[in-house]
Amino acid sequence: MIRIVKRCLILLLFATAAMAQAATLTVAMAANVSYAAKALVKAFEASHPGSCVRVILGSSGKLTAQIRNGAPYDLFLSADMGYPEALYREKIAVTKPRVYARGTLALFSPRPRDFSRGLAMLTSPDIRRIAVANPHTAPYGKAAVEALRKSGIFERVQSKIVYAESISQTVAYAMTAADIGLIAKSSLFSEKMGRFKEGRNWITVDPALYTPIDQGIVILKRGAENGACRAFYDFLLGPKAGEIFKAYGYLLP
Repeated sequence: MIRIVKRCLILLLFATAAMAQAATLTVAMAANVSYAAKALVKAFEASHPGSCVRVILGSSGKLTAQIRNGAPYDLFLSADMGYPEALYREKIAVTKPRVYARGTLALFSPRPRDFSRGLAMLTSPDIRRIAVANPHTAPYGKAAVEALRKSGIFERVQSKIVYAESISQTVAYAMTAADIGLIAKSSLFSEKMGRFKEGRNWITVDPALYTPIDQGIVILKRGAENGACRAFYDFLLGPKAGEIFKAYGYLLP
C-alpha cells in the first residue's frame, strides 16, 4: 500500500510539473474573428505542443476599454487599427500595430432574395429592418454606414436600421429581428451558416464602397515576457494563419 501511495505521489508531482510548464496565453479577440478562431488556435497548438490559447471575444471598443482597465490579456486582435494604435500610444501595447487580415462586408438574408440590385435593394418596401453593427464601437458597422452613404441610399434607409453591439450580434439580428443585414463576410464561413449560398442568401459588398477594414494586432504589456504570446503573434502573421484567414473570407494585407 505504501509503495502504491508513493508511486501515485510521484505521478502527481510529474503531472503538476507538466502543467506548470504548459505555456498559456489569453487573447482578446474581435468578435468577427470568432469564426476563424477555432481553426487558428487548433493549428497553432498542433505546431506548439504544450501551448494553451484562451480566447475572449467582444467588440473592439469594449475589449479596448477592458484592457485600459487592467483586464489580464496578453494579446489583442482588433477589428481595425484605431484601437491598437491608441493602446500603443498609451504604452499599454508593447509592439507597434500590424495588420493581420483585412475584413470584408457581405449583404446577408436568411431567406432567398434577388441581389441583382446590390445595396439598392435595401430601399425596397419589403425590406423593413436592416441589421448593422454599431458604427461607434464596431469597425464593420462604421464600414457598413460608409458603404450605404457612398451608395447614396443612407438617408432613404436610415429609419430601417437596427443597430447591434457587435458584428456577431448583427448576424443574430439578421437571422431574427431584421430582414437583412450588413455583416462580416467571415461569419458566413461558420458551420451554422454553411447552408446559405452566395447569390441566393448573400453577396459580397463592393470593397470600393468603404475604407479597407485593416485589422490590427498588438502584444500587450502582460504578454511581453510570455514566450507563447510571442509565438502566437508570429504565427498569426505567418503563412499558415494567412491560409486560414483567406478560407474564412478575409483578404491578406
